[in-house]
Amino acid sequence: MASTVSVQPGRIRILKKGSWQPLDQTVGPVVYWMFRDQRLKDNWALIHAVDLANRTNAPVAVVFNLFDQFLDAKARQLGFMLKGLRQLHHQIDSLQIPFFLLQGDAKETIPNFLTECGASHLVTDFSPLREIRRCKDEVVKRTSDSLAIHEVDAHNVVPMWAASSKLEYSARTIRGKINKLLPDYLIEFPKLEPPKKKWTGMMDKKLVDWDSLIDKVVREGAEVPEIEWCVPGEDAGIEVLMGNKDGFLTKRLKNYSTDRNNPIKPKALSGLSPYLHFGQVSAQRCALEARKVRSTSPQAVDTFLEELIVRRELSDNFCYYQPHYDSLKGAWEWARKSLMDHASDKREHIYSLEQLEKGLTADPLEMVYQGKMHGFMRMYWAKKILEWTKGPEEALSISIYLNNKYEIDGRDPSGYVGCMWSICGVHDQGWKERPVFGKIRYMNYAGCKRKFNVDSYISYVKSLVSVTKKKRKAEEQLTRDSVDPKITIV
Repeated sequence: MASTVSVQPGRIRILKKGSWQPLDQTVGPVVYWMFRDQRLKDNWALIHAVDLANRTNAPVAVVFNLFDQFLDAKARQLGFMLKGLRQLHHQIDSLQIPFFLLQGDAKETIPNFLTECGASHLVTDFSPLREIRRCKDEVVKRTSDSLAIHEVDAHNVVPMWAASSKLEYSARTIRGKINKLLPDYLIEFPKLEPPKKKWTGMMDKKLVDWDSLIDKVVREGAEVPEIEWCVPGEDAGIEVLMGNKDGFLTKRLKNYSTDRNNPIKPKALSGLSPYLHFGQVSAQRCALEARKVRSTSPQAVDTFLEELIVRRELSDNFCYYQPHYDSLKGAWEWARKSLMDHASDKREHIYSLEQLEKGLTADPLEMVYQGKMHGFMRMYWAKKILEWTKGPEEALSISIYLNNKYEIDGRDPSGYVGCMWSICGVHDQGWKERPVFGKIRYMNYAGCKRKFNVDSYISYVKSLVSVTKKKRKAEEQLTRDSVDPKITIV
């Protein structure tokens, strides 16, 4: 396969070469299977799919497969994702690119769709997560040998496989490799033009009843209801990044380097993690726009780029090269030995999953009700779970379960690595040995008090929870009244 005009060859991996030849007169359509990067703009995978279609004189379509169940996702995550996709569907129609929503097992639905439309190329997003990779491997096996399959890393600024070919020990070991490649990959996106040849087949399957689908998902996943503070979609994500009213780069950037670890100053954070997780905003776009304003706040921009690029891509590296990214087996040997040496140490408190989920302290309430816990408190909370459970295996399992269930950005490489850092010392070093924690970095209440005003933080969280509870109670009453209206006799 010759290198593409619009996308750097290093951003593309050939999973199946296929039998397409440049001299072929009739070429089947190019299908872009979207899953991790759910946006129209700044999307290297979509750019590559359209470029392939134009160079082969073929039409192009976008396909998204909605899994019946994915790692316990509830209304909070699925509602946010589907509302973003509804907006994307309308946007992509403007380019005359059809969008198809499939439901069921992607190992079956994707190959069936490709066969039915006679596709010549399949372009896919990249994800380091185990379930997605297994599913993709099955799709490759179940498709015709004539079909070419390309994988594009549109999520990372520097493609994961270009940044490193091995498991990196820490940010220190990967930072130089990424920074060396940034001049090649941190470039402006080419303009996405409509495909030259229009899609004409299978148009009856293009219709999607978004409202009914979203209502069904929200109703069935009501155990973890939607959040109100974060509007889904590509447009909203760009507004959070650089909007005139309260954009991160335009209004809040200057405090990022000094206040980002202070839980009582949440506005110092970018607020971009939900949009980055669902791929509604490109990390590369965030980096490009941040560089434009570096002269106004150099330290803040440098700190932001470190978190946005180096730390996020270190998480992808870990989840891709470490198959046990969510278990004690994935910890470094020194950490695993230290944790097991102290696994039977006496704990002051032992709590069950049910007790922790109901919220014994102010910390979990922020996760359950707001769907987004401050990064510093998320680390502290995970370390408390290590202290409050029977052993490190149980602590890690519970922390990942709760993070995936309640956080709007759960089921993400950064989430898995955050739990592994907190409990298993991944990407960290050994510290002074102590009971329960062994050589894992220790965090406690006294340390929090030195870092920020804990009483103010607890009051802040309680106020958020109180407001949320009142709103939900009012909504539930409104629903009951609409179903069984009260009749007043005068």
